[in-house]
Amino acid sequence: MIELTGKHLIAGEENGSGSDTFTSVNPRTRQPGDLGFGEATAAAIDAAVKAAATAFRETRRYSAEHLAGFLDQVADEIEALGNQLLDVTDQETGLGLPRLTGERGRTTGQLRRFGELLREGSYVEAIIDSAQPQRQPTPRPAIKRMLVPIGPVAVFSASNFPFAFAVAGGDTASAFAAGCPVVVKGNPSHPRTSELFARAIIKAVKRSGFPPGYFSLLQGKGTAVGQQLVTHPGIAAVGFTGSLRGGRAIYDAAAARPEPIPVYAEMGSVNPMVLLPGAVNGQADELAANLVGSLILGSGQFCTNPGLILLIDSVESQNFIQRVAARMADAQAGVLLNAQIEEGVDQAVSKTLEKSAVTFLTGGKRVPGEAFCYANTVMQTTSAAFRADPDLQEEHFGPVTLFVVAESAEDLLQTVDALHGNLTASVHAASDELELVKALFDRLQPNVGRLIFNGFPTGVEVVHAMQHGGPYPATTAPWTTSVGMTAIKRFMRPVAFQDLPEELLPPALQDANPLGIWRIVNDEYTR
Repeated sequence: MIELTGKHLIAGEENGSGSDTFTSVNPRTRQPGDLGFGEATAAAIDAAVKAAATAFRETRRYSAEHLAGFLDQVADEIEALGNQLLDVTDQETGLGLPRLTGERGRTTGQLRRFGELLREGSYVEAIIDSAQPQRQPTPRPAIKRMLVPIGPVAVFSASNFPFAFAVAGGDTASAFAAGCPVVVKGNPSHPRTSELFARAIIKAVKRSGFPPGYFSLLQGKGTAVGQQLVTHPGIAAVGFTGSLRGGRAIYDAAAARPEPIPVYAEMGSVNPMVLLPGAVNGQADELAANLVGSLILGSGQFCTNPGLILLIDSVESQNFIQRVAARMADAQAGVLLNAQIEEGVDQAVSKTLEKSAVTFLTGGKRVPGEAFCYANTVMQTTSAAFRADPDLQEEHFGPVTLFVVAESAEDLLQTVDALHGNLTASVHAASDELELVKALFDRLQPNVGRLIFNGFPTGVEVVHAMQHGGPYPATTAPWTTSVGMTAIKRFMRPVAFQDLPEELLPPALQDANPLGIWRIVNDEYTR
C-alpha cells in the first residue's frame, strides 16, 4: 500500500509548494476527499521543466531497446499498484471497478505495444539517398534522414479516462517511447490517482537507470499551472485531451510564445451518425438498442459518443426516433465525473432547448440525488435549422444526442456538407444503399478522422492503423493521432545528415543497417 502525500513529484522528489489547496470529490456522494493538494508554484514548474531538459540531453541518445525496457517497467509498476489503484480511482471518478480494470489493461497494454514498436525499429522512418559523385552537371551528396525526439513534453491529464488518457496514458507513453521526458499536469478531478501513477513511473525511472527528470507530476486546479507550463521555454510540445475551451487556450498560449511549439489537442467531437432508410426499416429494434448503448456508454463522457444522428424523414424514421427516446428514458442515468461536467452539460442542453427549431423528447435536466448525474437526453431538429445554426454542432458532453431530420437524400447530403470537424463519422445502411453510402463517405471524409460503416464510434483500438484525430475543432493537429502506435510521430521530428562518415551516423542510417530495420534506400523499401 502506497502512502499518498498530496505533494508534487518533481524529478523523483516530493515538492510541497503551493498554499492554495484542493481535494478530489467523490462523484457518487459529492463528498470531498481528506487529502489536500497544492497548486504548483512557478518555481516548482520551472524546476520540473529544467529537470526534464537536463534529462533530455541524455535520453535523446538512448537506444530503442533501452526505451522499450523502460516502458515495460512502467507497465509492471502500474500493475503492481494492484487494487489500491482501482479503489482510489473509483472513489474519485465513480466509473466502477469493471470499467477501470479494463482501462488499466488498455493502459499497460499500450505501453508494452510501444515497446514492441521500438524493438522492431522502423518507426524512425530511415531514408537513405546514396551519393552520386559522377552525376552531371554536379555530383549529388549522400543524404540520410530519420526521426529524432523533439524534447520535453507537457501532458495534460484528461478527466474522462483517468488511466488511458492521463498520467501514464497515450500521450505520456508515446512521448516516453520517442525518448522525450514528460511533465504531467494532473487532472484536479482525480489527484490521488495521479499521484499513484506518478509514484509507479518514478519507480520505473529509478529501476531503469533513467535520469530522474525524465518524469515529473504537477498538481493544480486552476488554469495558471497549465498556462505557465505551456509557456515555459524548456517545453518542446504539448499533449492535451479535454474541452475545446481549454485546448484552444493552450494552443493560443503556445502559438504566442517567442518560440511557438506544437500543441496536439484533442478537444471533443459530436461524431455524426447517418442512418439510412434501409437500416432504420430493416433492423430498427437492434439498431436502437445498440445506438442507446453507445450514447450512454461512460455516461456519455467519451469523446466518441454519437451526439448527432442524421436521417431522412419518414414514418419509420419518426418511429425510430421515438423508440430511441423511450429507451433513453428507461435506461438508468449514470454518474458524471464531477460538478463541472454536470454544470456544463446542463448549460449546453438548456442553450439548445431555448432554440425554437429544437424539439425536446426526453431528459433535459439534472437528476436529483447525491451523485453528479444528468438525465439521458434526446432532442430533435430539422436539417434546415441545423444548417442555419452552427451552435447546434456544439458538443453536449454527457448522455445527450440530437436527431437531425432531412427531407430527402439530397437534403441529407447538403446537411453533411455543413458539418464541422469531428473525430468520427458513421453510416448505417442496407446492402442496396451503397451508392448513397459512397456519396456520404465522400462528403464526410474531409471533416473526420475515422469513417465507420454499420458500426459505432465508441471503442478505440490501440493499433497502428487507428486514427484518433480530426479537423478543427475536434483537434488542433488533424494529421496526427493520439491513439495507436503512430502517435509516437507527434513527438519526433526529421533530421537529415549530409555526407557524414559512417562512424558519425546513428545506427539506423549506417550502410550496414546494424539494427536490421526496414528503410527506404535509393527509393526502395529494404532491410
